[in-house]
Amino acid sequence: MGALRRGFAFALLAGLLGSIGATAGGQEPVGTVVGLELDGVVDPFTANHVAGGVEAAEDQGAAAVLVTIDTPGGLDSSMRQITQAILNARVPVLCFVSPQGARAASAGAFILLSCHVAAMAPATNVGAAHPVGVSGAIESAKATNDAAEYIVSIAERRGRNPEWAERAVRESVSASAAEALELGVIDLVAPDVPALLQATGGRTVELADGRTVTLDLAGARIEERAMGLIARLFHALLDPNVAFILFYLGIIALYFELANPGLGVPAIVGVVLLVAAFLAFGVLPVQLAGVILLVASAIFFAIEIFTPGIGVPFAGGLVTLILGGMFLFDTSVPGVRVSPLVIAPVAVFTALFFGFVVRAVIRAQRQPPASSVERLVGVEGVVQKPLDPEGVVLVAAEEWSAISVGREELARGTRVRVTAVDGLRLTVEPIEDRTPASPDVPEGSVT
Repeated sequence: MGALRRGFAFALLAGLLGSIGATAGGQEPVGTVVGLELDGVVDPFTANHVAGGVEAAEDQGAAAVLVTIDTPGGLDSSMRQITQAILNARVPVLCFVSPQGARAASAGAFILLSCHVAAMAPATNVGAAHPVGVSGAIESAKATNDAAEYIVSIAERRGRNPEWAERAVRESVSASAAEALELGVIDLVAPDVPALLQATGGRTVELADGRTVTLDLAGARIEERAMGLIARLFHALLDPNVAFILFYLGIIALYFELANPGLGVPAIVGVVLLVAAFLAFGVLPVQLAGVILLVASAIFFAIEIFTPGIGVPFAGGLVTLILGGMFLFDTSVPGVRVSPLVIAPVAVFTALFFGFVVRAVIRAQRQPPASSVERLVGVEGVVQKPLDPEGVVLVAAEEWSAISVGREELARGTRVRVTAVDGLRLTVEPIEDRTPASPDVPEGSVT
């Protein structure tokens, strides 16, 4: 019995040692990394997405959060919501400017510097964080000082280059991935996510609750957390090209309502499109000059419609439309501009719409309507009461006062044709066949 017990204990010990060895030498998962994407303008939708993703990662006990960044910037309030969520996170947050060609400009620079680990892919850039107002003008010194102090405090909190961070705000400086690494703005350059997770191994970060965590994320499973459908839809509207298209589609819809008053639907659609466009303008670095040029183009087209044939207002509308698209956004912000491939088709469509469609509709509306009486010219009928030279004729199933062309007498039943209309009296002429028709069977008109 003792031998049996010793054998069982030996087998149990061997199994335990084997499982330990398998754990040490195997590929046991090291945890889950919640993947978030910050693509496009930094707006309330992306802010809620990132902040909510960080909170969800904390609740599920994820090993880290990975935020992939490619943004031209956006709202200051949304940027601060994201940076506050990252700075107060109880889970390591890695920011990665990717793929190649991406950027972390303006608000994106603040977000990148706030992360526990800041990384960039080759051929990416960071910086140009000077505050820009809605009019496209540089913000006041007060706003600039506030932004500079904020980014400096973030850089100091993460042990990064505060001098460069301040210059990014005050002087709009930018840096490539290699330059940012050399300047101490970021922690590392990696070609892709697996390389990034591998390179972070052994790095120690301090979380908001005071805990210190040593990263070991190589081989971790990435759990992508996508933005909601409605949020993605509204976020997609905050695109320079989409905002430009929405603005002019709204103008066209309102003109269509003016050309066809009473429809109602084009007016509603136009207002909705313009509201969406101006909401996008409020988030993007819009230049007031560009908006003025677009409004001027709409005015020029209206002048051409109501004074057709001149041509000068029409040309002015096209020129101001193209210039308005080119100067609608502040070109100092990387990646925020209306593409020429969007401006050209919009200009062509608008020219065709205002030059032909709207003008044709207004021309048709301005022509005096032909009354039902005037349409009787050429219609045939029959004399009901003898014309001497005035009498009554039956035309188009109705009786009309009539007078003969030569003031000749026409007997009842004579076939006649209407030659003119004077008020409610017809002028008629006899048809060649002067044989009176049977008065008992009145004849209708024959067109």
